[in-house]
Formats: sequence, structure tokens, C-alpha cells
Amino acid sequence: MASSRSDLIRGRSSSQVILRTVDAAPQRRKLKRYREGRSNRPSFSMSNHPRLVLKNVPLHIVQRGNNRNPCFFSRTDYLVYLSMLAQAASESGCRVHAYVLMTNHVHILASPDEVTSPAGMMKGLGQRYVKYVNRRYGRNGTLWQGRYRSCLVDNEYYFMVCQRYVELNPVRAGLARDPTEYEWSSYRSNAYGSINRTITPHCIYTGLGGQELERQSNYRALFMEAIPESSLAQVRDATNRNSAFGSMHFLDEIEKTFGRDLTRRNLKRKRD
Repeated sequence: MASSRSDLIRGRSSSQVILRTVDAAPQRRKLKRYREGRSNRPSFSMSNHPRLVLKNVPLHIVQRGNNRNPCFFSRTDYLVYLSMLAQAASESGCRVHAYVLMTNHVHILASPDEVTSPAGMMKGLGQRYVKYVNRRYGRNGTLWQGRYRSCLVDNEYYFMVCQRYVELNPVRAGLARDPTEYEWSSYRSNAYGSINRTITPHCIYTGLGGQELERQSNYRALFMEAIPESSLAQVRDATNRNSAFGSMHFLDEIEKTFGRDLTRRNLKRKRD
């Protein structure tokens, strides 16, 4: 199977993928029976959607504040979170390509060195930041709304759509007219070369030009074109369902490999 998927996941074997939280075997059996015509189309509940994590394949991660309440209360909080993110990413083996810190949630686009890297990063980051907030503001209890959600991201076009999706969140939310105006994202680093110790450019980004200024100019040009609404909906849906964002071929190969039904007929939920 690894050889047939090399153009999608650069030859990584299925042993390098981890399905977290539940055993996928029952889902594979349901899907097999459906494909053989021995049962109705299976339906998998949200709680039965394990995370898909593949070494060196980008992952879009979203973590929301509990009950959509704020996670950041001052400028210092944003700075502390970014410092903790850089530390957690380094310790866990995640290369962060883009991020945005919104008032009540965060988006991170990162590639893991190991299948356990994203969970390690988010656990360490979450625990440290909650401890900081509780101590600073004299509060108790959780800050985050359950566990983070994530989706695998395909190469080339889909990666750049996702990175733009992340950095354009403040514009869609009405917090800025242009992504340059919003301080708490990676846009200034990727578009203008601002120093940012959290960011490690992805090879797709570095492929935008042979020189740094050329890459930055070509990157800014991408933001002149709006992301199609259909692509925005696909990113949101894939992330909410801990699924994958990419071409139909990419989704089909992942579905075949993991026995996971990745199709979605109705995209009803839209979140930033």
C-alpha cells in the first residue's frame, strides 16, 4: 500500500500512522460490509472519529475556549502563549508553519516528526497555558473546550489553501481589513520575513521562490485571490470531523488504508 500512496504521503508506510482514541477495526468491518452490498451505508458518530496523524504530513489543528469563552485577556497572554507554543513544538517534534491566535480559539498548521508529536505538543502547551492563566487571574478549572480537532492536509494547492485559511481568520472575523494588521498570526513572518522563532517554513512555501524576497512577494500575491467558499467549508468540515483535506484521490487512498468513511454529503456547520 505504501508504494501506491507515495505521491500522496511521500512513501510513508501505514505503520507510521496512528489512529488515536478508538480502535478503527469495527469501522473497517462496517465499511467493508457496505461496499460488498451486505449492509446499509454506515454512519460514524463524531465521538468515533479518531485523529489521523502521519509523520511529516501537515496537520491543521484547532483548539477552542470552553463554551467559546475568551482564551486571551491581555497582550501579555498572547506573548506567553506564543512562547509556550515555540517551546512545546520544539520539545515534541512539531514544525509550525502557520498559526493565528483569535480571542477564543487558536489555529495551528504544523508537520509532526512522529505520530505522537501533535498530541504531545498540544498537551504540554495546554497544561502550561492553563496553569499560567489560572495563576495570573486567580481562576480555577479548564480553559479549553474538550480536546483539539485536526485534519491531515494534502500537498501543494491544499496546503496553501489551508495556510491562507489560517492567516486570514482575523479578516473573516472582522478584526482586520488586511492580515498584515493582525499582530497575533504568522502572516507577517511568512509574507514579510518578520523574525518569528515559532515558525519553520514548509518546503511548499520555500518552493515559491529561490530567494527570500521572491518567496515573500509570491506568497503575498496568493492573498490577492479569495479562497473559494467551497474550500473554506471543506477545511472546516474536515477539521471538525478529525478527517483530511485534499483531493478526492488523496481522500480515497486514506479511506482505503484506514477503513474510514471520509465522505460528507451535507456541509452544514461552518466555523472560522
